[in-house]
Amino acid sequence: MSDIYVPGVKSRFDTEKMIEGLMKIERLPKDRSQKEIEDLQVKKTYWQDLGRFMTSLRDSARMLYSFQNPFNDRVINASDSSVITGTATREAVPRDYNFTVKQIAQGDRFLSAPLEDSFKIEEGTYTFSVGQNETSFNFRGGSAREFIDILNRRGRDKIQASLISIQQGKKSLLIESKVTGAENRLQFLGKAMDLALQAGILGDQPAYDGATDVALDPVAIQGASGPKSVQFLHFEDGSLKVEAGGKAVIPLSFEPSQGMLLQFETAISMVPGNETLDVDDAAEPQLETADEDMQVLSLTFADGTSALLPPIGAAENFSSYEYRLSDSAGTIVSMDLVNRNTQKHVSIRNIRLVDPDAATEGGLQPLNRVSVAQDAIVSMEGIEIIRPNNTIGDLIPGVTLTAKGPSDKPVRFSVEPDREAIKDAIITLVGNYNRLMAEVNVLTRNDERIVQELTYLSSEEQDALRKRMGIFAGDSILNQYRNTLQRAATAPYQTADDQEVGLLAQIGIGTDRRGSGGSVGYDPARLRGYLEIDEKVLDAALQTNTAAIRQLFGYDTDGDLIVDSGVAYSFETLSKPYVEIGGIITLKTGAIDSRINQEQRRMDTLDRQLAAKEASLKNQYGQMESAYNRMERMSTSFDQFSQQNNNNR
Repeated sequence: MSDIYVPGVKSRFDTEKMIEGLMKIERLPKDRSQKEIEDLQVKKTYWQDLGRFMTSLRDSARMLYSFQNPFNDRVINASDSSVITGTATREAVPRDYNFTVKQIAQGDRFLSAPLEDSFKIEEGTYTFSVGQNETSFNFRGGSAREFIDILNRRGRDKIQASLISIQQGKKSLLIESKVTGAENRLQFLGKAMDLALQAGILGDQPAYDGATDVALDPVAIQGASGPKSVQFLHFEDGSLKVEAGGKAVIPLSFEPSQGMLLQFETAISMVPGNETLDVDDAAEPQLETADEDMQVLSLTFADGTSALLPPIGAAENFSSYEYRLSDSAGTIVSMDLVNRNTQKHVSIRNIRLVDPDAATEGGLQPLNRVSVAQDAIVSMEGIEIIRPNNTIGDLIPGVTLTAKGPSDKPVRFSVEPDREAIKDAIITLVGNYNRLMAEVNVLTRNDERIVQELTYLSSEEQDALRKRMGIFAGDSILNQYRNTLQRAATAPYQTADDQEVGLLAQIGIGTDRRGSGGSVGYDPARLRGYLEIDEKVLDAALQTNTAAIRQLFGYDTDGDLIVDSGVAYSFETLSKPYVEIGGIITLKTGAIDSRINQEQRRMDTLDRQLAAKEASLKNQYGQMESAYNRMERMSTSFDQFSQQNNNNR
C-alpha cells in the first residue's frame, strides 16, 4: 500500500504543477466559450435596454393620441380664486362663465361666555340636533375638555366642539354644526339646553323683526335736496309728496347685507287742472321732455355711482314695493326721488330696511353667534342658484364649483384645456425620443463625439455608453429604424387645416431651434436627429392652436374614428414591431439565448472532458511516481544488502 499515490501530499517532482500547466492549455476552448457567453449576455442586456427605450417612446406617443390623451383634460381658471374655484372632468366643455358669489353656505356656530378653567359640566343626557339628525349621549359629569372629547366622538361629521382661550384662566366653549345650509340649524335639547343657558350660549332677548324704519325728516331731506327743490316737497302724515318736476334726496347711510330688503309705499296724484308747472330753468332737477316717466326712484352709493329702481305703478292709492339689495355694491348714502312727470305728483311713505336674517323671536336666543346656518347663493350669468353647501356639482356638466367667499363683482370662470398637462406630455415624448436616438447612435457608431455631445449625462453614464459604442455597427435593422424615426420627426402631416399646423417645427420643436436667420456654423450633433424645444413658441401655439396641435400628433384622415396619421401615431407605429410580443427585440434576445444555451452545452461537454483528462493525468503521474518510489526502495534494499555483505567479510 506504500506505493499508492495520495492526492494532497507534495510530490518530489511537483506533479500537481505539471498537471495544472497541461490542464490550462486544455481549458482554452472552455475559456473561449465562457467569454463568448459573457459577451452574448452583455449584448442581450443592450437589446433589452433598447427595448425599454422603445417602449417608453411608444407609450408616450400613444398617450398623445389615445382615448386618455391630455388634450381631453380640463382645468378651471378663475379670475379670483378667493371667491370661487372648481375642478373639471374630461366631459366638461371649454367655455367662459361669469359668477357672482352672493353668500357662502355656513353652519351654525355658537360661542359661550368666558368660562373659568374649573368650570364643570353636570351629569345627564345631552342631545343636539342638526337639521333632522340628532346626536345624543350620556355624560357622567366632568370638565369641559372631557365633555368635548365625547361630543366630538359621537358627533363625528355632524357637530363638534372646542375650547378657545380668551384670557389667562378663562376659555370659551365653541359648539358648531359641521353641516351647512339654512335648513340645518343647530339646536340644544334636554340637558344640552341647560348647558347652553349655564355657559352663556343662549339667553333671553326681546323680539326683533329685523326691520329699521327710515324717518322722512323734513330738515334732512330739504337740506340734501337743495333750496330750489324745497318748493316741490310737501310733508304730511308721515309721507313725502314730490310735485311734478321736483326732486327729493332722502339721506341714508348703511351697507346692505346679503338678503336685505328695501320696502316702501308710493301713490300718484294728478296736477289740478292738468296744468303744466312753470319750473325755473335753474331749478334742480330740470324737467325732461318726456311727459310721463314712472322710473322715479334710484339709489346713490358712496363712490358716486347710482342705480335706478324698477318703475312704480300709476295707482292713486298707496301700493307696496319690495326690492332685494343683495346686488347693491358698497354703502348706500341716499334714496333719490326725481319726478320728471309734467302732470303727476309722486308720494312715498313707510320706507323700511329689512334684514330677514336678523329677525328674532322673543325668548331664548344665541348671545354670541359666530355664524348663522345659511345656503350658498351664487349667480351664474344673472341666474341665481341656491344650494345648502359650497360645493356645487350639478350646475355645469363635468364641473364641480366651490364657493369660497362673497364677491362684489362677477368673477370670470373658465373651463379650459389642461395646457400644462399637454406640454408635459409633449416634453416627455421628445425626451424619450432623444434618449432612444442617443442609444441607437451609440450602439451603431464607434464615434467618441457621440458620447461627448450628450452633455446632460453624468460622467458615469457617459463611461457606461463608451463601453457599448459601435457594438451593433453592422446591424442594418437598427440603422434603418433610426433613419425612419428621423424622417417621421420632420415629415409634414395632414390635419384639418394644413395651413395652420402640419410640422413639429411650427410649434417650436425641431432639430435646430437656436433661431433662424443667424449664422451658427456647422454642428454635427444637430445632424444626428435629436429634437429641441423652443418653449416660448410651444406655449404660444398651445394657447391659440390646441385643437390643431392635437391633430398634428394624431389625426383621423378618413373619418372612420381611428387615428391613422400624426407624429405620435408614426412613432408608436414604428416602435411597435420591435417591442410587441414576438417582435424584433424578442427575436434578437431569443437568438442570443439560443447561442448562450449552445455555448453552455459545449461548456458542459468540455467540463466532462476536462474532468476525465485531469483524472487521467493524475492517474498517470501517480503511477509514474509510484514506480519511481518502488525503484528507489529496491535501490535502497540493494545498497543495504551490499553493505551487509561487506561487513560480514
